[in-house]
Amino acid sequence: MEAKIDQLKSCISLRIHDYLYFQVLSPGDIRYIFTATPAKDFGGIFHTRYEQIHLVPAEPSEACGELSNGFFIQDQIALVERGGCSFLSKTRVVQEHGGRAVIISDNAVDNDSFYVEMIQDSTQRTADIPALFLLGRDGYMIRRSLEQHGLPWAIISIPVNVTSIPTFELLQPPWTFW
Repeated sequence: MEAKIDQLKSCISLRIHDYLYFQVLSPGDIRYIFTATPAKDFGGIFHTRYEQIHLVPAEPSEACGELSNGFFIQDQIALVERGGCSFLSKTRVVQEHGGRAVIISDNAVDNDSFYVEMIQDSTQRTADIPALFLLGRDGYMIRRSLEQHGLPWAIISIPVNVTSIPTFELLQPPWTFW
């Protein structure tokens, strides 16, 4: 019986994601609470809550090598795009530029519901900063808003405890089903 319970717990843990939430504070047209999932087996955790920190889109967006805007990522959070190299490689590039965390958005801009499980790349390397996966539609909408406003970054609050917010006050992106 105990073996069956352990097997059931194992199956449940594979199906249930741990979610982490952040809120865009500026620009105002995307002032929503977004859902992200932490990397499964690499990266750190948030030890503090950042009330206001910059979310800086990496240049180049895939962040597989030297960043032309790495100076702006130092002590901030980078927004990078999936593709070109492993999730761990992207996380290490942002960490090497002094970033406090990385949010990796799917490169499928129409993805508004499928979370990819970010795992190690078998190189035995490590990363210490938090790494989160963001739906492609959400990443696209954030970058599009920044481009429309001519802004180099968004201001976010992370992590956000959504259990303390009444459901009717949750500011959810209108394009995402919760």
